Amino acid sequence: MTPTLRQFIQFQSVIGMASAMIFPFYILLLRNVGDSYAQFGWAYGLFALSSALAYPWIGRLSDRVGDQRLLLVYSWGMALVLLVLPFLTDVWQIYIVQIVMGLLGAIGRNSEKTVLARVTTTDKAGKTIGNYHTVTGVAAAVAIIATGYLVDFLTIGALFFLASLLFASSAVMIHRIKKPLS
Repeated sequence: MTPTLRQFIQFQSVIGMASAMIFPFYILLLRNVGDSYAQFGWAYGLFALSSALAYPWIGRLSDRVGDQRLLLVYSWGMALVLLVLPFLTDVWQIYIVQIVMGLLGAIGRNSEKTVLARVTTTDKAGKTIGNYHTVTGVAAAVAIIATGYLVDFLTIGALFFLASLLFASSAVMIHRIKKPLS
């Protein structure tokens, strides 16, 4: 495993931890702000639609500006969005944030896959990607379990702030990778 791939896996593990620790509580936040399951459906639908429509543009942008820059945008963008989440009170605010998170999620997922494609040799692709998913999956699982304990001592808003710090630290990690990812 190259040092660059190792650093990328560490970066993605932090991302996975931040995402996993907030997801169950984010669903509660969405449901508590809206008045119906239809609004909940619209919120997730807007997320999925904004991601889907952005992928072609993000793919072209990735080839032009590089994955590392897009991963920085993703990490800093998510850090900022998570700072705002605890203060949302109206469903229209949730809809806007869902669109933004859909765009950021598309940037993150597309860049994750293009980095793996660019840094993995074809004869070891299955093994490398399998190891990648093991490490990032274990990191996410640990975060979910730890958050179950943390929520007894913190507010849900504090969890969003903590996840924001993890996303910000991931931005610092990706910035420190000296060799370009693409």
